[in-house]
Amino acid sequence: MKSIKHSSLALLQRLNQSAHRHPRRVAAAVCTVLGCFAVTAFGIAPMAPDAADLPQRLVTEELPLSGLEQQLEALAQHALELSRSDLTRASDTADSLLRRLGVADAAAAIFIRGDRDARRLLEGRAGKMVQVRSDDTGALKELIARFPALDSALQATHFTRLTIVRLNGRWHSRIETAPLVGQVRLGSGTIRSSLFAATDEAKLPDSIASQMVDIFSTDIDFHRQLRKGDTFSVVFEALTADDQPITWNEGTGRILAAEFTNNGKTAQAVWFKDSAGRGAYFSFDGQSKRRAFLASPMEFSRITSGFAMRLHPIMQTWRAHNGVDYGAPAGTPVRAVGDGLVDFAGWQNGYGNVVHVKHDGNKTTVYAHLSKLEVRKGQRIDQGQRVGLVGATGWATGPHLHFEFRVDGHFQDPLKIARAADTVVVDAAARPRFQQTAVAAHAQLDAAESLVGYRGDSE
Repeated sequence: MKSIKHSSLALLQRLNQSAHRHPRRVAAAVCTVLGCFAVTAFGIAPMAPDAADLPQRLVTEELPLSGLEQQLEALAQHALELSRSDLTRASDTADSLLRRLGVADAAAAIFIRGDRDARRLLEGRAGKMVQVRSDDTGALKELIARFPALDSALQATHFTRLTIVRLNGRWHSRIETAPLVGQVRLGSGTIRSSLFAATDEAKLPDSIASQMVDIFSTDIDFHRQLRKGDTFSVVFEALTADDQPITWNEGTGRILAAEFTNNGKTAQAVWFKDSAGRGAYFSFDGQSKRRAFLASPMEFSRITSGFAMRLHPIMQTWRAHNGVDYGAPAGTPVRAVGDGLVDFAGWQNGYGNVVHVKHDGNKTTVYAHLSKLEVRKGQRIDQGQRVGLVGATGWATGPHLHFEFRVDGHFQDPLKIARAADTVVVDAAARPRFQQTAVAAHAQLDAAESLVGYRGDSE
């Protein structure tokens, strides 16, 4: 027994000495032992009961709907209101229009037939936009019609709103003139036969084609230079009346930006207003697309006789032709090629119905053989404004426009004058704002190029 105690004591003494000599080893050994216990504890924790094995109990409870009968009764007493819309037709009467709109109200039809303002709903051109509100019996509560402005001078920018409403058992009508509001649309197309065919294929209004001709007339000869495969992209305004797209004037406002690639060469334009509020089209480098004179007094026509010697078709003698003849159907609009003052409008010998317009720099333009005059002497007109319609008055063998350009009374070649006309540039003060407009327009044209046809900003 003493020997065992002695051995144990000797062992403890050796352990104590070893601990003093190797303290780190002892600490590491203790941590290892504790670590083993920790691992064991981690391995035991997941052995708790699975929640899926625990007993479950379904509890159901009825929730009473307080006042349900009162709510149903209130809904039954709520006045039902129906709304419908349509366009007027040439054959419409007050009764047939209301019937097509789901309205059964003889008193309303009588009022529309008898009231001076309400009668405008069925007078004039068809295609008026009509909206009605009626109750559950079909009685009319309100009718609102929207159509072109009664003042022809405002039809490009405004519309007429006709309101017919029943107040205190009596019918009332009201006529208002309100501004059209533009919404942005994008579109693109490819020339396969003609520009108008391309815009039709792209489901774009004809006015888009006409505007592109005006914008790019100094870059492209649309009479002779169009090629199959030419492409275009446009950003334009769609006009709305009270947020409703209009159905007249093709519903189209101004082109805001355009790009036309003709025979591999691309021309671009963006609409921009300068610091004075004057708007014009500019190329993306700030050069104005508007020259002092348009390239042609008509949007679409063909040159049948140039500025040269020719055999006079009536006199049958060789003589100088002091202008350019454009072949076009009778009634085709003729426009002033530049800003100016009407110096003469009337009949003048072989010219027939003719208009003389004076421009700055002692320049005069002449528009002859017109079937109708649309300006008067002393009237100031803008570039692109209509002066008359193509005809065959005076010494003419068929419908055409004879167009002259005179400088200090001397005849000049109109085509050369148009090509040499000066352009303007964006002034330095407006340049930063123009650059922002151009960058935004470029992005929109890139988006338009990827479209087939057109798309609105709400689609």
